[in-house]
Amino acid sequence: MTRNNPNLSLSKNIERDADIVVLGLTAVGGEPTLVGATSDLEKSYQKAFGTPLRTLALALGGLTRLEATVVLPPANQRVVIVGLGDADVTPDQLRRAVGAALRAASKIPDAVGLKVSVSLELAGPELVQAAAEGAILGAYEPEKFSTVARSPRVAAVTVVSAGRTDVRGALDAARVVSDAVCQARDWTNTPPNLLPPAVFAEAARTSLRDERVTVEVLDEKALEKGGYGGILAVGGGSANRPRLVRMQYAPRGASFHLALVGKGITFDSGGLDIKPAGQMAGMKYDMSGAAAVISAVGAIAALGLKIKVTAYAAMAENMPSGTSYRSGDVMTMFDGQTVENYNTDAEGRIVMADAIARAALDGPQMIVDVATLTGACMVALGMRVGGLMASDDETADRLLDAAEAGGEEFWQLPITDEIRSQLESSVADMRSGGKNRYGGALAAGAFLQRFVPEGVAWGHLDIAGPANNEDGEYGYTPKGGTGVAVRTLVALARQLAG
Repeated sequence: MTRNNPNLSLSKNIERDADIVVLGLTAVGGEPTLVGATSDLEKSYQKAFGTPLRTLALALGGLTRLEATVVLPPANQRVVIVGLGDADVTPDQLRRAVGAALRAASKIPDAVGLKVSVSLELAGPELVQAAAEGAILGAYEPEKFSTVARSPRVAAVTVVSAGRTDVRGALDAARVVSDAVCQARDWTNTPPNLLPPAVFAEAARTSLRDERVTVEVLDEKALEKGGYGGILAVGGGSANRPRLVRMQYAPRGASFHLALVGKGITFDSGGLDIKPAGQMAGMKYDMSGAAAVISAVGAIAALGLKIKVTAYAAMAENMPSGTSYRSGDVMTMFDGQTVENYNTDAEGRIVMADAIARAALDGPQMIVDVATLTGACMVALGMRVGGLMASDDETADRLLDAAEAGGEEFWQLPITDEIRSQLESSVADMRSGGKNRYGGALAAGAFLQRFVPEGVAWGHLDIAGPANNEDGEYGYTPKGGTGVAVRTLVALARQLAG
């Protein structure tokens, strides 16, 4: 699929042909203060309504509360006021506020092809990038699979900044990162019948064709020849055969080698341990980890970061049939370890184990895997916070710092010796899950760690909750696929590139 995100540009002034102008409202000394208004804008509203712009905004419900929005009636131009919270706004607060403002603008009746100017007195590259990302992500519209053509509600966004010349690079970075997040959202929102493993693999190849990334797709024959027992077992019940996509970006001068691994279960019925119907409807999102990894690799390459990245997306469809794998089966994984399968609905860790073991052969200094892995993580952390497990605290801190820079939330969870003991098996090298229902997210992390070589830094991001927003829109986050982890992975690569 081809996506045309709003055109993004930079200006020192509010553009005269802008349909919408986004201004801010913040609290200074306890008083609501308007941010970004020009004298011309003030005059036009004074003339049209006989009252100052700030007074009109407050009278119509404008608030300083972060993300609160109010759309004013038009004068020469129409204004959207968004609450910024405190005057010392952080990049992520700004990202959220601008995202909310763009969502409000796009919901104006008959909105189509809007030109939006974001005027919030921005200075410095970090704030410009955050505002630009918030605008593109907030303007995101999910693809509609229909015979009726639909024009975008927002066609162009201009970020107003009279700051230094280095803000242009920040705007370019915002465009790359936002496009990557939107690509991940598009893939995760695609109906599962339209994105089986083979189609997803080719879509990954196509998305990276303009970047300096080599792409190799292993089909079922190559997987069998290579000994990928886990991926083949999970994909064995479906007519849509599994794939493993290998991507590598290796620029000259790179001194750090990062491996990324993403879970790409294009639909998860649960297999023979089939899910209840109500829990199956959202399982098209079970490939969100692979979508994030593929999109992040494209962004890292487009940004020209000096870091070598080798990435794997393990793609399969988990379906029940006469050729499905079973609970109790013993599988021989890519690295030769044997696994007693405890539940066919715990398929993600099985395909990820093969991919992690393969990634280890490339000799990376760090492996990071991303997966919608466990409902237990959702129970523990809710729907907006991802789980983080790591080989050591230094690696965990690196990932948490990257998540903060990207504006995403993760919480570190432990892997204890007691949890590791739950994986002991009497018939194989290990079980694929614990022996009771407690600590399920930790057991899954402990299982994946068994495939990481000693001495290699490793981080695991469980995005089961934040990958799919089932509730109402907020900030720059739409309903449906969120594209979570893309910004964290890009920020991590930037951090490691130095």
